[in-house]
Amino acid sequence: MPRPRTHDEALRLRLLDRAGELLSAEGAKALSLRRLAADAGTSTTAVYSLFGSKPELVNALYVEGFRRFAMRLRAVERTGEPVADLVRLGLAYRASALADPHLYAVMFTKAVPGFEPNEEAAALARSTLDPLLETVRAGVAAGVLADTEPEVIAGGCWATVHGLVSLELGGTLPAALRDPEAFAAALRATATGWLRRSGD
Repeated sequence: MPRPRTHDEALRLRLLDRAGELLSAEGAKALSLRRLAADAGTSTTAVYSLFGSKPELVNALYVEGFRRFAMRLRAVERTGEPVADLVRLGLAYRASALADPHLYAVMFTKAVPGFEPNEEAAALARSTLDPLLETVRAGVAAGVLADTEPEVIAGGCWATVHGLVSLELGGTLPAALRDPEAFAAALRATATGWLRRSGD
């Protein structure tokens, strides 16, 4: 009878979530492999077996954050109406951040000094905003969104939702904007600002 696998995907994810929680709550100095193993109820041998080293653990944490993020954005159903679709994507962005706030810091800040994702991880991170770019490109091509570089429009929309979400995670977003309808209205105002005007 084969021996049961103890270093499985469930343990890997548990370790990653706990690593993210430590980083988010206490900073990079709290992330030791020994403490992580103890907190997750496993051994340091298991941590090394799954990740190899602390830098590889942080890279895996970065990848996992963007994997979940990409999955949620890709799951957004498109209506074909650019403003509505941009709002939907923005709401999915917010939902992803609120579902995994402990991953957000390693994804978008220098939570671990000196950390640089490897090329594969960096490529994954860049690709997560593809649904946003695809939506904008379709809107520009259809003559609905302004006749400008899609990357400019996408960047503006991303900056708005990222800013709102960062304030919310930091506990400084005004209470009125935490209301889902108000949050959506803020996203909609940004998106409608990119509509093509007559004479453009």
